[in-house]
Amino acid sequence: MMNCVRYFDVRVCTEREAAALLGVALASVAAGACAAEGARAYPVKPVRIMVGSPAGSGSDLLARSAAQKLTERWGHTVVVDNRAGAAGGVALETAANAAADGYTLATLSAQNLTAMLLKTISVDIPNVFAPVAQMMGQPYLLVVTPSLPVNSVKELVVLARARPLVYASSGVGSVVHLGMELLKSLTGVDMSHVPYKGSGLSMIDVMGGRVHCAITNTLTAGPLVKNGRIRAIAITSAQRKSVFPDLPTVAESGVPGYELNSWYGMLAPLKTPSALVRALNADINAIMNSAEIREKLAADGAEAARANTPVQFKQIIDREVARWQKVIATMPIDK
Repeated sequence: MMNCVRYFDVRVCTEREAAALLGVALASVAAGACAAEGARAYPVKPVRIMVGSPAGSGSDLLARSAAQKLTERWGHTVVVDNRAGAAGGVALETAANAAADGYTLATLSAQNLTAMLLKTISVDIPNVFAPVAQMMGQPYLLVVTPSLPVNSVKELVVLARARPLVYASSGVGSVVHLGMELLKSLTGVDMSHVPYKGSGLSMIDVMGGRVHCAITNTLTAGPLVKNGRIRAIAITSAQRKSVFPDLPTVAESGVPGYELNSWYGMLAPLKTPSALVRALNADINAIMNSAEIREKLAADGAEAARANTPVQFKQIIDREVARWQKVIATMPIDK
């Protein structure tokens, strides 16, 4: 208990007492500063990004590029944890059940949403995750095994009417699965479906001729097309892309109105603090819109997403869910 002298109802302390009061005040300020610094000091340990497909898939390649740049930016290791299975459901469930502290993130693709709608994924993605940022968008390539005697969509349709063909996908309910079913519906052909645990695995069998064709992402297929290990016969975007200038769209190849595009983004567990989500968003936007990453993606026919907020990414997710709900409701899905 300090001894102070009171003059006219004003407390006046001795020099020793004033020094003690100043010490308490400075300690409080220092504690507050340390707490604030602690709140900013993220990360202080390794961060993992859950990817629901094997190495070599589009989401894996993107996650590894992002992980490398985040490691450089943060000075702490960011690792990619591949958990293939259930059209990405294994990885998403693992991430959804992780602590909401920013140390476990997950990639999200449009095909994860379609798999959820088809009940291939049991995770209720919009309600158990906090959207962080959309990272990129891309069309797909319609590819065939090199030994198949076709060089166009029209020739593929003719061949499919003459003999049984088998197509690969990166999983039941994936966007590429639905995209091929849509192509079958619009052209009136029938092909059997073989699902894989990721686009990288499906391309191995397309290269080897064990399946005849597939729709797959440009990140995975682009390098294989360029070195002749698979043959691309069309691109699924509405317009041709500069990276494949001689490759026609599916629509201009005799299937008017056909268009199929995809995107990837980053998620965090639902209760991750909003300030941390915003900080993650800013860092991911900065990385994806760097000249190095944009050029790297463009070389494979993909495009980095423009800087976007968590709210804007949530709106994209909601729109995609509504879109694919309508498609699935009107299309018989051959599993």
